[in-house]
Amino acid sequence: MAGKQKKIGLISLILMVFSTIYGLANTTVAYDQMGYASIFWYILAALVFFLPSGLMFAEYGSAFKEAKGGIYSWLAGSIGEKWAFIGTFIWLSSWIIWLMSTASKVWIPFSAMLFGKDMTATWTFLGLNPTETIGLLGILWIIFVTFFASRGIDSIARVGSLGGTLVLLMTVVLFITSFVILFKNGGQLAQPVHGIQSFVNSPNPQFSSNIAILSFFVYAVFAYAGSESLGGVIDQLHKPEKTFPRGIIIATIIITFSYSISIFLWGISANWHQVLGNSSTNLGNITYVLMSNLGYSLGKSFSLSASTCAVLASGFTRFAGLGMFIAYMGSFFVLIYSPLKSFILGSEKRFWPKKMTELNKAGMPAFSMWIQAAVVCVMILLITFGGSGANAFYVILTDMGNISTTFPYLFLIGAFPFFKKRTDLQRPFEIYTNKFLTNLIVVIVLAVLVLGIGFSALQPIMDKDYVTAFWTIIGPIFFGFVAWLFLVFSNKRRTKQN
Repeated sequence: MAGKQKKIGLISLILMVFSTIYGLANTTVAYDQMGYASIFWYILAALVFFLPSGLMFAEYGSAFKEAKGGIYSWLAGSIGEKWAFIGTFIWLSSWIIWLMSTASKVWIPFSAMLFGKDMTATWTFLGLNPTETIGLLGILWIIFVTFFASRGIDSIARVGSLGGTLVLLMTVVLFITSFVILFKNGGQLAQPVHGIQSFVNSPNPQFSSNIAILSFFVYAVFAYAGSESLGGVIDQLHKPEKTFPRGIIIATIIITFSYSISIFLWGISANWHQVLGNSSTNLGNITYVLMSNLGYSLGKSFSLSASTCAVLASGFTRFAGLGMFIAYMGSFFVLIYSPLKSFILGSEKRFWPKKMTELNKAGMPAFSMWIQAAVVCVMILLITFGGSGANAFYVILTDMGNISTTFPYLFLIGAFPFFKKRTDLQRPFEIYTNKFLTNLIVVIVLAVLVLGIGFSALQPIMDKDYVTAFWTIIGPIFFGFVAWLFLVFSNKRRTKQN
């Protein structure tokens, strides 16, 4: 028969899961926040979140494979359209906050690519301080991308695959270079291991309290985010009932090992107190600081001159900057419209004002995209000109991103028992067949997510850093409230029409 589609095999699925989930930048943030101690939390997040939730999303995806609304369809078919709308709106907010945080962070790899180091801390414009200048550049970036993407000019997104390849090469460079440094230094680590304590206690004084340590769990969950997008490939798999669980289990082991070994490898070249324990390093430039140090340490291990080591450091930084900048650019031209368009077209049109559901000649929801751009720009403006320094600025952006990305999983995991109760669905793929065990796993996953989110919100309050606390928790609350308002006005509009 002509045109028979080739099915995805086990190896292809594992590679697909790995490329969707694994991110080298997650390991640099982990090493900066918790040092070697972050390895435990990454393993725990894999066992109590990534593996069980990935199998749940596979069941959702197989049962609702004909639906076009993504997670909105999953939630609507499980807990009803209204809660689905609120849950998916909060999911959309995680992408909006990603746009907001990355619009400011994108200038760091740009600087690293051009100058061989992060120079953004010295950038000023018309009397604005560096943080305000970066915020202004972020606003201009959002306007620039929205303008071109709303006209259907998404060819730049294809360049993003090149960035993804370069980022993957960064991981290869980290592995090879680290082992060369370890061999040349006679097995000596830059960040020494002092027994089990090195894998329990963080060298970062900000993560010395139990609440701060527990709040790190959200960082670990964030590192495994994205598995919900894999539910849509079930019907394309060869023998999905066997291939998907095997693929998820093997991918979980590979990704967890890759995260754990990568975090440990940073300790070969970077002593935490010497390289990261200073005011010039923040969560925005941490990847480029560590890559620069990796290049310098390589030259030092071969007893090269200081100037040659500096050239190597600059080269490693430029390579990291190039890869990350291209990857960011490609992602922006997709994510500026894709989640928004998917949600608007996949959900009930009656929930939206008519203008927001209209597509332009390029097939883009241009009006909605510009509203999204306005929201992102206002949020950047408020955080940027809120008086925070660069360090606090990037902590706020990172924490906002982590919380808003993690929060929608409360809806997806919480809706799963209701999804399992439905008897009218065809379930070509089913893992959770025991009701008691299913509910127990759901409770465990929900408990760790709630505790992680709760401690992340509580930590800045305990530190009396109320600005960070406000911005950390405001995303899901604000967008959940906006979704509720949409529903209220939708009901009023329908009542009026009737």
